[in-house]
Amino acid sequence: MYQGLIPSPHSKYCNWLGETKWGKLGRYPPWPGKIVSPPKDLKKPRGKKCHFVKFFGTEDHAWIKVEQLKPYHAHKEEMIKINKGKRFQQAVDSVEDFLKKAKGKEQPVKDDPHFHHFLLSQSEKVRGSIVDLIVKDTGSTSIQAADSTAINGSITPTDKRIGFLGLGLMGSGIVSNLLKMGHVVTVWNRTAEKCDLFIQEGARLGRTPAEVASMCDITFSCVSDPKAARDLVLGPSGVLQGIRPGKCYVEMSTVDPETITELSQVITSRGGRFLEAPVAGSQQLSNDGMLVILAAGDRTVYEDCSSCFQAMGKTSFFLGEAGNAARMMLILNMVQGSFMATIAEGLTLAQATGQSQQTFLDILCQGQMASTFVDQKCQNILQGNFKPDYYLKHIQKDLRLAISMGDMANHPTPMAAAANEVYKRAKALDQSDNDISAVYRAYIH
Repeated sequence: MYQGLIPSPHSKYCNWLGETKWGKLGRYPPWPGKIVSPPKDLKKPRGKKCHFVKFFGTEDHAWIKVEQLKPYHAHKEEMIKINKGKRFQQAVDSVEDFLKKAKGKEQPVKDDPHFHHFLLSQSEKVRGSIVDLIVKDTGSTSIQAADSTAINGSITPTDKRIGFLGLGLMGSGIVSNLLKMGHVVTVWNRTAEKCDLFIQEGARLGRTPAEVASMCDITFSCVSDPKAARDLVLGPSGVLQGIRPGKCYVEMSTVDPETITELSQVITSRGGRFLEAPVAGSQQLSNDGMLVILAAGDRTVYEDCSSCFQAMGKTSFFLGEAGNAARMMLILNMVQGSFMATIAEGLTLAQATGQSQQTFLDILCQGQMASTFVDQKCQNILQGNFKPDYYLKHIQKDLRLAISMGDMANHPTPMAAAANEVYKRAKALDQSDNDISAVYRAYIH
């Protein structure tokens, strides 16, 4: 089944030739397939990290980006709920037949020392080329994330001591991936009990933000809003009390540019080095180590954080002076929040006019607007599942900050302003701690 035990060096999940996967191609829904060797005369797309996939139940095959591949068994139930078509069911049946026939055939012997030698040889090929620095015409730099975190050693962790403050939806996944990749991490959280799981995974415990900052070379923080970010630095036993010359502080919270400027000034006034690095993504992407990091400030800190950014994200961008990452992050979240409100409005209008919401979603996912985001959020709504992947209260905060940023630039933001009112209505309906898709409830109450 594994065709000679050849692991692909291009996946976070150590994909194998012959392995069954869910693959998503463009606007089409996910489809079951098998990773195969491409024809000799078919070249891999230049610059893209992908696998050649043969789809079951069809004659189709294509290069699929690694981020568009998911393990077959882990996502089987989820995918079956999404697609009810006859051809799709036939494809799933073909996968099951394939797996039954393959059962009992030679599997990789993971306890075999030759197998381990092979994996190590693969990791050595990858080692040293993990950080791909791309200097664009604008002068910004992008550190591309490591493509494989499954092979031990594929990311060489920094020898610097890492601190992390804030273990919420995003911070928890980030810290978990830092630990998995071998970083030495000291954690602190306002609710101390949240640290327990990470202590079991090998993290060290810091009693206060000041203690973490003084113990560590690079301290990251990821908290809910500007006030929390300021309090963490300037409050009693705050980070500022632990900053010494050369210490690095990385603010990962989504806040306004003014807060970033203030924090940068106070950290550097003590001889510290400052970087902002808010993240685009969700709890699931944080858990998967597939966040997008937007960084700005001290470029040398950005470079010192390269192994950390590889562990937590699929890519990162350096955007210049401090404050630029906050601006870009607010714009991105403004678009996402407005889009989510529009999707919810469409679903409720479909229902109000006697149209099937499921059919609306099916049509949407076959068109140009098809995306994992649309599919997942609509499924949340149709199933009444609003478990937070990104808090509604946080997207409303981001909309508010983006609107304020527009005011300061004398730039109109009417779409964001309208969406903000809908989220405020949802908050009034006690949806703050639910997922952003719970904005739907603002339209039905």
